[in-house]
Amino acid sequence: MAGQRCIALIAHDLKKDDMADFAREHQQALSQFRIVATGTTGGRVQEACPGLSVIRLKSGPLGGDQQIGAMIATGEVHMLIFFIDPLTSLPHDVDVKALTRLATVYDIPMALNRATAEMLSDFC
Repeated sequence: MAGQRCIALIAHDLKKDDMADFAREHQQALSQFRIVATGTTGGRVQEACPGLSVIRLKSGPLGGDQQIGAMIATGEVHMLIFFIDPLTSLPHDVDVKALTRLATVYDIPMALNRATAEMLSDFC
């Protein structure tokens, strides 16, 4: 896996079903990447796509968002797909903002909704 590009998958609670469905539909494209995901999201993706190897990090509110942010800063993550729920208030919103800021600063492709993720997957 050395040199393999890495994609990070994260989904807020009300978007986890959507992420699992997205992963199932794009399993072939995702299989070309090393995949890291926050805890519960990673578990849901693994359930939906048993053939994918997913490295599960901590849950987002327990530091998973920050772990992925650190991986972006060190060049280990090359793309971020983060299905954000804009209608739910989150206590760890500052972590979410920091993560999306890092993806912008380090100029990696980032999808914050299904429509953009679909477009990015066409380029994989």
